[in-house]
Amino acid sequence: MFSRLLVANRGEIAVRIVRCCHELGIETICVYSEADRDSLAVRLADHPICIGPAPSARSYLHIPSVIQAALLTGAEAIHPGAGFLAEDARFAEICEQYGIVFIGPPAAVLKAVGEKTLAKQAMQAAGVPVIPGSPEPLRSVVDAARAADQIGYPVMLKPAGGGGGKGMRIARTPADLERLFPLSQSEAAASFSNDGIYLERYLEHMRHIEVQILADSHGHILALGERNCSAQRFHQKLIEEAPSPGLPEAARKAIWASAVCGARAIHYCGAGTMEFLVDEQNNHFFLEINKRIQVEHPVTEAISGIDLVKEQLRIADGEAPRLTQDDVVLRGHAIECRINAEDPSQRFKAQAGVVSGYLPPGGPGIRVDSHLYAGYVVPPFYDSLVAKIIAWGADRSEALARLVRALDECWIEGVTTNIAFQRWLLGTTAFADGTLTTEFVSQSLLEGVPFGRSEAEDEA
Repeated sequence: MFSRLLVANRGEIAVRIVRCCHELGIETICVYSEADRDSLAVRLADHPICIGPAPSARSYLHIPSVIQAALLTGAEAIHPGAGFLAEDARFAEICEQYGIVFIGPPAAVLKAVGEKTLAKQAMQAAGVPVIPGSPEPLRSVVDAARAADQIGYPVMLKPAGGGGGKGMRIARTPADLERLFPLSQSEAAASFSNDGIYLERYLEHMRHIEVQILADSHGHILALGERNCSAQRFHQKLIEEAPSPGLPEAARKAIWASAVCGARAIHYCGAGTMEFLVDEQNNHFFLEINKRIQVEHPVTEAISGIDLVKEQLRIADGEAPRLTQDDVVLRGHAIECRINAEDPSQRFKAQAGVVSGYLPPGGPGIRVDSHLYAGYVVPPFYDSLVAKIIAWGADRSEALARLVRALDECWIEGVTTNIAFQRWLLGTTAFADGTLTTEFVSQSLLEGVPFGRSEAEDEA
């Protein structure tokens, strides 16, 4: 196993990786921007090193600075976390050139499916069901209009080079497409340095279900169950749970099989997720591959007992397989709420400021992944995620009851968060009966639902 590892990320995922490394006896180097000088990951790391100013393009995304920090500190490996350079084939390639182990899929895999259209082509060739869409990235409104006429409206505009909800928009008419395409293209270029946009047929009333996979360098691929990630705002996940409620066993097995088949077809290695949309008849369609550790990985850890970050490190170190599919035994139910510094009443506008008070929840079955502490300054430059609250229970009802209790206990002062909104969302009928679709939050926003009030209060 490595003796020294560099963490090339920030926030709660950086803290998660540092803690994991310390459990394994690995020294940690944590790179940080000037805005994150007082972050928890910096305080916990063995060797913090500043690599640039606040803008991510000049710090966390600046490959020369990250590589130089690794070389200067003698890091044997780099863990890119859940964003920034985590799926950057060029970065993985440079790591290989300098003899640094990249904790993630090989550069060749990242390059082969780096654009989502390439991933779709690979899945289609492997026999995995895919959503109809444009076969290649589009870079002009004229080409997009031609493709949309062939696909049929409504269509979803999606950046070819990245995810996280950035640049995604729905065009229901040609006029929508002409107006929205330049906006998506501009956001894609700014977020992923790739202005390619592809179109997919927009499927209504779908659930977002993903399968966690672990694949090692010896050709073994495990499916560690699926997660339901349908609770989203602006195509960004809010609540994730495992296993997915309301999914028949036959449909569950079919999705797992498609995930393993797809991963095998591209010679995947590492931790990752195969993501699908599932319709009302439980038919599934490939959506994308996330070639990294996911924000929502704790729900899978909770029901499987498998530490996914430790498995990432073991796989990257070339260790012989420790687990078989028969060793994967899923127990109970887990639900995760993402706590964001944002104001739901202002269309989830990101918030920044000093955390004047912080008391995380606890008790049976509760896990909190966070980088908050009293006095911490939430900077305005990055993703708004500040904490994840994960509840495990023997069944879904117990997990949900524990999560509701945990949200009621959680105390964050000084910065507006979405805790009250999450509490409202958990109390909706759609979430309770497991029928919530990816459009639910957006539709509630359009209908002017007063987030933070219970359905009973709304009906009164």
